[in-house]
Amino acid sequence: MKTYTANDPLFGEVSYVDNKRHLWLLSVLFPLIPLVGMGLMSWTGMEWTLWVPLIFVYTGIPLLDYLFPNDSSNPPEQVVPQLEADPYYRILNHLTVPLHFIILVTGAWFVATQDLSGSGLLAAGLIVGAISGYGINTGHELGHKKERADRIAARIVLAVPCYGHFSMEHNVGHHAEVATPEDSASARFGESIYRFALREIPGGIRRGWRLEAERLQRKGLKKWSRHNEILQSYALSVVLYGALLFIFGSVILPFLLIQVAFAWWQLTSANYIEHYGLLRQKGKGGRYERCQPHHSWNANHTASNLVTFHLERHSDHHAFAARRYQSLRHFEDVPQLPSGYFGMFLLAYVPYFWRKVMDPRVLDLVDGDMSRVNTGPAARA
Repeated sequence: MKTYTANDPLFGEVSYVDNKRHLWLLSVLFPLIPLVGMGLMSWTGMEWTLWVPLIFVYTGIPLLDYLFPNDSSNPPEQVVPQLEADPYYRILNHLTVPLHFIILVTGAWFVATQDLSGSGLLAAGLIVGAISGYGINTGHELGHKKERADRIAARIVLAVPCYGHFSMEHNVGHHAEVATPEDSASARFGESIYRFALREIPGGIRRGWRLEAERLQRKGLKKWSRHNEILQSYALSVVLYGALLFIFGSVILPFLLIQVAFAWWQLTSANYIEHYGLLRQKGKGGRYERCQPHHSWNANHTASNLVTFHLERHSDHHAFAARRYQSLRHFEDVPQLPSGYFGMFLLAYVPYFWRKVMDPRVLDLVDGDMSRVNTGPAARA
């Protein structure tokens, strides 16, 4: 294991070993999970085995989160600059990018060459779509960084789920308006995930395009030009999907549509649970307070964090967006989710149970003061 050391004028020599250093490889390997289902079907001839990876993701990983203790460890701040400068962690991000393309192409090939029933086609589309949605998480981690290579890699991987507007919408839009009624990507108290999706998906597209047009205008460039970073990613999507349809034929069109829809749904699911009901307060001048760690729901569940590049340490991410995943911190006094993301997704899909679990938690945070809760018209009534 690699040891990071730094001299502190108050504490002397500070040493740190990242015990999860090699476990972060799980985040790289996770996109390959659709191959398990395809391999099982090829080996056994049983089509139902295509559902095995999907079942594992949404029940197996939450079970592991329950069985393993939560990880609330933090790296000492004195060694964080060394930890963030270590190229190993960045390489893992970049290694994940081509895997998303490989899985999509392999999935298309599998569907085109196998005689699948409707159930098999649905299983293949959903698990590949889940991984395409995870590609947005890869783009999320890379797109926040200052290095040009990271930001280019983000636009490339976002072409897989056809979500090229994400970097602009998320980095500039969501991070500025997070935990406010104005933010289309922050779920309101009492709002079901299905109602949220009708607001979040079109709202994100509109905001992303508006912000990109404003960026280009400030530079004296046209919206419809090669300089438009959203168009760059969308152009790659057109080439990718066009090539797949040309090579494998229209037989894969239902598969492609299912996996794109489910990829988008994965991001909507994450956005829904990350800020549900949380509200930044306005100061005397009418401006919202700076985003703090308590404006995001956090999770320290070990298994789901190890396969998502620490996505669930969302409180630190929103307060300090430039920090890399290996340096994200746990805070004791921030809202904590009762399960990792995959378990919370399933809970969100049944609004009655979601509200039973999450609404009391929101109200406890604000001592029942609804003026401190992000609510919509229905919840206010």
